[in-house]
Amino acid sequence: MDLRKLKTLIDLVAESDIAELEVTEGESKVRIVKSSAMPQNQVVMMQPQGMQQHYQQAGAPMGAAPSAAAPIAPAEPTGYVVKSPMVGTFYRSSAPGTAAFVEIGSTVKEGDTLCIIEAMKLLNEIDSDKAGVVTQILVENGQPVEFGQPLFVIG
Repeated sequence: MDLRKLKTLIDLVAESDIAELEVTEGESKVRIVKSSAMPQNQVVMMQPQGMQQHYQQAGAPMGAAPSAAAPIAPAEPTGYVVKSPMVGTFYRSSAPGTAAFVEIGSTVKEGDTLCIIEAMKLLNEIDSDKAGVVTQILVENGQPVEFGQPLFVIG
């Protein structure tokens, strides 16, 4: 086997998650095994997060209150939720210093522009899917948004 091919295979194994590679080419056979810093006989055990919380609460003294209260889930918005169709940066207006497309209390028709999401240097207008009144704006101007993230609530 060619030395350059061997070097390439070693580099590929080193850079990947592969622990072992065996290649046969003609009568030549090469086996590359990635050595790890962890001893082979060592076993690492991790508890699922739910179990950790269970053990922490069970280990607390009987009279003691839990150390952290369970977070209260925010109330689900009532009305139609407009979600982000893409990942990008949320803008309420077409340019800095200009009026926002909509405010809380604005009446919108189907097809009206609600905001702009900048993705990969392109400005994408996000239009309303439903007619109604904007009851909530859930994102701040200039904030990054994820796909499917709620942006507006229309009542």
